Amino acid sequence: MWPDTRLCDLLGIDHPIIQAPMAGTTTPAMAAAVSNAGGLGSHGCAALSAEGLAEDMGALAKATNRAVNLNFFCHVPPEMTEARHAAILAAMAPHYQAAGVDPPEEMPQAGLHPFGATHLERLLARPPAVVSFHFGLPEREAVAALKEAGCRILCSATTVAEARWLEERGVDAIIAQGWEAGGHRGVFLDVAHDAQVGLMALVPQVADAVKVPVIAAGGIADGRGIAAAFALGASGVQIGTGFITVPEAGRKPHHHEALAESRDDSSRVTRAGSGRVARAHRTPWIDAMAEVEPAPFPLMYHYTAPLQHAEPEAHQFSLYGQSAALAPTGGAGARLERLVEEARAALG
Repeated sequence: MWPDTRLCDLLGIDHPIIQAPMAGTTTPAMAAAVSNAGGLGSHGCAALSAEGLAEDMGALAKATNRAVNLNFFCHVPPEMTEARHAAILAAMAPHYQAAGVDPPEEMPQAGLHPFGATHLERLLARPPAVVSFHFGLPEREAVAALKEAGCRILCSATTVAEARWLEERGVDAIIAQGWEAGGHRGVFLDVAHDAQVGLMALVPQVADAVKVPVIAAGGIADGRGIAAAFALGASGVQIGTGFITVPEAGRKPHHHEALAESRDDSSRVTRAGSGRVARAHRTPWIDAMAEVEPAPFPLMYHYTAPLQHAEPEAHQFSLYGQSAALAPTGGAGARLERLVEEARAALG
């Protein structure tokens, strides 16, 4: 039924639908359920320790013998000075006072670590079918080693220039991430000046610019969106927001509640929560934080943690995309099957 089977053939899946890897939300059970239903289940590993990564890889191996995708961040390790630390605390002072919490006086630690030697060692010991990256790629040697071990490599691009850069470095398929997508923007060539390209404009131009399969991501949560992605030249789709509320997912405070009341205009892009542009649930606090120059990603989590822990409903940082109201219901596998049926009808 699929008008383009290149992605299915490449990844060894029945349906060209990838459940997005959302760090802190995805679980081995969630990814396995999607893979067992014929799609590509993904697990966000950016926040896992080496021991946690090994444990989750073991759980995935027990839960499915189908292809799964493990995802990692490739951000540049940040630097923080005492002067910048003091400036952020001063700018955040009104928010700490309003919430009745103490500011984090100590300097922040690294937090989320970019993909490195320890991650590579774990993956080469038990190579997954697919490894994906956000915020660019690791060193060429690491990509080559993963490909030599049999892993397919995916990575997000937010512009045609980024897509071409990824293809030149051996990526097997490119995730074209539109401005509508929830979570962190994958921009990496010019982080300070995000081009903010929407999916409708991005996918056909990326598809024209590269030879590898293109995966559309951003604002897709039903069969109509899947069919539209194929019409634009994509070989498959990646869906995140449509899977956030599955029972297999890890549950963050007030995340599901935010999704339950979401509309097309209830999210906005912000650097308030993490220091890097991400689409999140819009709140008065998120709007007010537009005036605050944040710490570099991911150090801003250090400064916002006291607020979210003290009063998460008012200071939540709930990530989701513009299509949240279209998300199906049920378990992860059932949602994948629903999406396939809707796409079949939409494709005629």
